[in-house]
Amino acid sequence: MKPAKEIDPMPGAMTSMWRALMRAREAEPLLLTVSFSLALLAALPDALLALWLSLLANGIVAGRRGEALSAAVGLGVSAAATWFLRVVSDRTQRRFRERLTISLEAHVARLQAAAASIEHHERQEYVDRLAMLRNQVFVLDHMYFSLFTTCGWLLRLVVTLALLISIHPVLALLAIFAVPTVFTSTWRPEVERKADERGAWANRLARHLFDLATTASPGKEVRVTGIGPNLVIQRRSAWQHWFGPVVAARMGSAGWQTLSWGIFAGGYVAAVVFVTSILKASPGSVLLVLAAGARLSMYIGAAIGEIGFLRGFWLNGSRRLAWLEDYVASLQSGADASAPEVLKRGIEFENVMFSYPGTDRIVLENVNLCLKPGSVVAIVGENGAGKTTFVKLLCQLYRPSSGRILVDGVELSRIAPEAWRAKLAGAFQDFFRFEFRALNSVGVGDLPKHEDEPAVAAAVGQAGADDLVKHLSAGLQTQLGPTWPGGVEISFGQWQKLALARGFMREQPLLMILDEPTAALDAETEHALFERFATAARQGGSDGRVTILVSHRFSTVRMADFIVVLDGARVVESGSHEELMAKAGKYAELYGIQAAAYR
Repeated sequence: MKPAKEIDPMPGAMTSMWRALMRAREAEPLLLTVSFSLALLAALPDALLALWLSLLANGIVAGRRGEALSAAVGLGVSAAATWFLRVVSDRTQRRFRERLTISLEAHVARLQAAAASIEHHERQEYVDRLAMLRNQVFVLDHMYFSLFTTCGWLLRLVVTLALLISIHPVLALLAIFAVPTVFTSTWRPEVERKADERGAWANRLARHLFDLATTASPGKEVRVTGIGPNLVIQRRSAWQHWFGPVVAARMGSAGWQTLSWGIFAGGYVAAVVFVTSILKASPGSVLLVLAAGARLSMYIGAAIGEIGFLRGFWLNGSRRLAWLEDYVASLQSGADASAPEVLKRGIEFENVMFSYPGTDRIVLENVNLCLKPGSVVAIVGENGAGKTTFVKLLCQLYRPSSGRILVDGVELSRIAPEAWRAKLAGAFQDFFRFEFRALNSVGVGDLPKHEDEPAVAAAVGQAGADDLVKHLSAGLQTQLGPTWPGGVEISFGQWQKLALARGFMREQPLLMILDEPTAALDAETEHALFERFATAARQGGSDGRVTILVSHRFSTVRMADFIVVLDGARVVESGSHEELMAKAGKYAELYGIQAAAYR
């Protein structure tokens, strides 16, 4: 039995942060440079205020009017420059963040959509990781702002320490008293992050329950079943399961941070006493220590706060982003073969076994099949037999745990997923409702033709959805979905017809998959539709197309050239309808049960 696969570790911290910076440089190189430069420039006038105060005090006490006047002018210029540069810097950074947000959101969406596998949508650990990344995408832009701000605070710290050392080198010890605050502030976000991640599933559950209680789709059943109050109770319980440990982690780390700030406060008081009582420094020097020391406290607090944010959000967000990039790239590795234009040998399964990642339950075991070019193949079996998994492997949504799938003798894993899927067409039971215009909702089945009305109309005709389009107020130009301006609501069965039409958009696919796409239609309509399509597939077989039918209705299945019977993760029978009925095995048993129900 294949052991459960361990979850992939996230990349290193520094590597991930550097890659995030390079992502920003690629997206907005000029704005990145200008924003960073302004953040540093805006820090200087603010850091020099303590120096001007010292010079002003000395000038006044010593009666040096020129020195006092120069210091006063310096104070005014520094104050004005601090305000002006801060405003310009903030507005520049806001513009940078706005543009970068669009770029980062598009990058994350593109990565998830481009991933060859759908493991990241179905495996709990990956779902949690991506849920946290999606939450962080909306603040990733602020992470760059935080980095710039941190560098500004650090520059202020360097200037302030230099001013203190100019009075006496021992005052540099104030920086040592700040070490505990730095340690606790960088350690604190990590503690809170781990608590947050441990309860990520509960946080997701709380949001899911909130959506169930507040959105329209489940509204009817929520009200009919009276489950609403129970959803509220369960949501509260899930939220507390997540938030309780997070609060405990925050309270504990806050206690240590308070203690560290107490240590710094003691050092600051000692520095003031040292300058006034031991050094007996000038009033200007004392004022400089008072002002610089107080600002040092503020600068350290601000810098540590930003560093904590960077550690808690940017570091983790950038690591998750880097992981997603690496995960998507790993799925593309080894894909060096092109998809065939015509199927000659067909599609072969050789000792294929499959278990879903993160589990040890075998879903398909030792599958050996040959799907011949130009054939119509039916996949049958009871629920949980592995039919949908079989289809997922054919679509390259997963790779076999062992064994291989060959397309004209070439391993399917070596064919680039995008190239292979360009040769696929189909419709599925768990279809998605694209709330676009009806034209585009169907047309996206072959993206280059999504605005081609004759091509869409032909696909609609193949799917038997002409009557539906005729009853739409503006035909194919009708907006679907009642929540959009001018949008209309249509029934589940009508949505299913449009999904089926979407699957017929590609005219010459190598592999056509119909995975129970007509469950909402009556048996006669399904049979007529599949029969029409199977006939067309056999007549237009110059491309060697393989057509896969997955259905529970044996009146439909019997029309296939080749029937595969799955039971308990294994292929227990295969052959034509007549051959399988003659064997009097599993297929004949299932066929007889269903036939008896219609008598």
